[in-house]
Amino acid sequence: MNVTIYDVAREANVSMATVSRVVNGNPNVKPATRKKVLDAIENLGYRPNAVARGLASKKTTTVGVIIPDISSIFFAELARGIEDIATMYNYNIILSNSDQNKEKEIHLINTMLGKQVDGLVFMGGKITDDHIREFNNASVPVALAATIDETESTPSVNINYEEAAFEATELLISHNNEQIAFVSGPENTEVNTQKLDGYKRALKEAGRVVSEDLIVTGDYSYDSGIEAFEQLNTGGQAPAAIFVASDEMALGVIHGAQDSGLKVPEDIEVFGFDNTRLATMVRPTLSTVVQPMYDIGAVAMRLLTKYMNKEEVTEQNVVLPHRIIERNSTK
Repeated sequence: MNVTIYDVAREANVSMATVSRVVNGNPNVKPATRKKVLDAIENLGYRPNAVARGLASKKTTTVGVIIPDISSIFFAELARGIEDIATMYNYNIILSNSDQNKEKEIHLINTMLGKQVDGLVFMGGKITDDHIREFNNASVPVALAATIDETESTPSVNINYEEAAFEATELLISHNNEQIAFVSGPENTEVNTQKLDGYKRALKEAGRVVSEDLIVTGDYSYDSGIEAFEQLNTGGQAPAAIFVASDEMALGVIHGAQDSGLKVPEDIEVFGFDNTRLATMVRPTLSTVVQPMYDIGAVAMRLLTKYMNKEEVTEQNVVLPHRIIERNSTK
């Protein structure tokens, strides 16, 4: 049978209210009494019922985290930042995988709310009116991580994706590459739209023509990177450089180029986005945009704790700095 608070109170010869105060960290308990209660808890193997405590306090000290792909290095690093800050503020995490599927995302939002979480951190793709409606109707705060709500009504943490893409493309232009292609992520997300806008702006400011033939779409996966290179290499005429919207896709592009007999960076330059661990695992090592994934997750969780604890929030939509790092996949 489960050990109850009543059993602990009887074992320690105190009231259930005293046990509750000890369990909840109330300082108004005499040291000797606290020791008696803690000894009883250890002897009986008592585990406080989080659900019952949540019903009493109207807080469960849990936060729901919804991410598109739990197996992705990118999202795993974000989740680690969230987890570390949640632990620091004594919150537990419930993590769910949405597969970047809108129906599943909406379902998970409602499932998390049904579990009485104190707040939500959401990472996804396209934020639709349906998402915003769910966020606005939620009884708890919501924060977005590496995800953009175009209305800016939902607190969020991101980088300036347009400027980062501009700087990456500008660097490839400075290497005197005639044709610079772009391997995009899913077209319907605001993050990807901003990356595409940055790529196009750099070309236009350099007096280059934007060719739609040099823009192909992937899904951020390694395999889609290989397929993207094959599309760009039609007739054996690969572009001089390729800017890729994620490191994982960039690895696919590099391997696709190498499989076709091209040398990177001698024959073709490849530039990624994110600076995940993959960037230093591939050969040649990958030049990329450094997006602080861990920090985005950590700041998003801290932002959420401010809303949950009704602290002052001076900046609802946080933009963190990025930087460019050149490795061996560019000249």
